[in-house]
Amino acid sequence: MDERAFASATGLAGEIRDRRIGCLELLDFFLERAERNNPALNAVVAWQIDRARERVRGADAALARGEVWGPLHGVPMTVKESFDVAGMPTTWGHPPWKDKIATGNAVLVDRLLAAGAVIYGKTNVPLMLQDAQSYNEVYGTTNNPWDKARGPGGSSGGEAAALAAGLSALGAGSDIAGSLRNPAHYCGIYAHKPSWGLIPTRGHSPAGALTPTDISVVGPMARHAEDLDLALRVLAGLDGPQQAAWAVALPPPRQRRLGDFRVAVWTQSPLCEIDASVSERFAAAITALSGTGASVDTTARPPIDDDEHHELFMLLLRAATASRMGDEDFAAQQKIAATLSPEDTSPRALIARGATVYHRAWGAANETRTRLRHAWGDFFERVDVLLTPVAATAAFPHDANPDREQRLISVNGKPRRYDEQLFWSAPASLSYLPATAAPIGLTAEGLPVGMQIIGAEGHDLTTIEFARLLAAEIGGFVPPPDYR
Repeated sequence: MDERAFASATGLAGEIRDRRIGCLELLDFFLERAERNNPALNAVVAWQIDRARERVRGADAALARGEVWGPLHGVPMTVKESFDVAGMPTTWGHPPWKDKIATGNAVLVDRLLAAGAVIYGKTNVPLMLQDAQSYNEVYGTTNNPWDKARGPGGSSGGEAAALAAGLSALGAGSDIAGSLRNPAHYCGIYAHKPSWGLIPTRGHSPAGALTPTDISVVGPMARHAEDLDLALRVLAGLDGPQQAAWAVALPPPRQRRLGDFRVAVWTQSPLCEIDASVSERFAAAITALSGTGASVDTTARPPIDDDEHHELFMLLLRAATASRMGDEDFAAQQKIAATLSPEDTSPRALIARGATVYHRAWGAANETRTRLRHAWGDFFERVDVLLTPVAATAAFPHDANPDREQRLISVNGKPRRYDEQLFWSAPASLSYLPATAAPIGLTAEGLPVGMQIIGAEGHDLTTIEFARLLAAEIGGFVPPPDYR
């Protein structure tokens, strides 16, 4: 196995600066791996190889002159298909947009390029980014590198699969309800959902909107926690009119030793049962954590009832995503909403109610959310991080049933609703909290399991540092057997 396939982007950037590997040499190395392995995965779905080679030749020439473009100088990477990259398609997996070519770059892409990165391709997504799998009629289905009969998660599933298989050094995705964290969990890599607003989302909108979408964020994906730290420092900062007066100063990690962390653990809710295969890995990680001397509290709980929290999240989530609906779909949700009784809290009702909510009602819900954000602030005065599962199970088999209410997954031998997976993404998403997904081992079936590390709003470096220190204690990313 060539260790460079699974090396950290931070380490590869150092090798480039120290002239131990050339930029063109490293790009060709990853392109060869992609050419060999991507056909069976279908993770990378759009390419710009000639432009990437032109850029790395420039990067090599710059180094020869003693110039370093930035901390990612010459590092090859991919980004999620939904980011605008000038000259490349941005379809969101939507067939009517299959010929849509971006004329400019997303802010995230520009910041990566300014740091010296080389983007050679884009990775697969579900239709309109609205699924925990990654398939669409434009690009087809992406498979999980740990088991091709299973999905890699969504909506940043193509990116997670590419990184796990060693096809690129670094990645970028987006998240509104787990779309960075779930694929990281299912594929055994790291991902960071930043505090809302920390990284600009401009250039990640199906209609080219300049207004950020509530709850929605963009962030880095990687095989090593230190790469999340590097990428976050590159990407963080305001955009547009606010840039003139405001600057971001990220608080340093709260602790520098794993044993010094004050940790809350939350692993159970009647709204989303956790499979024993996941619980076993989680319990083993907590046991190892306790052995370091860290303060572990298994009774601390978020400051809101599970059912109330879920209803509030679904209302504001569906209100946020309603802007992506076409007129016909929106009209259909209006018809459903008009027939609902106040007591109806079914998934169908929560979607319709949120998609069609009046602004006055949205304002009341937002006030409840704001009070909750303050309550979280109090919670994180007592603890440094909150640890939860990412999802109920490890990666599940492909399921393209168009009726999502009929999709089921097996949890502890019982069928459970597919959409219950949203539960564990909700606390961080709803309240704008940072959350890092980190691998914590393999199930008996040999599938990766992740842990969600949630921190106080704005304390992104704390959750990333915890993930890095945890990896040093229990191990981090391991390559899938077929790609070593």
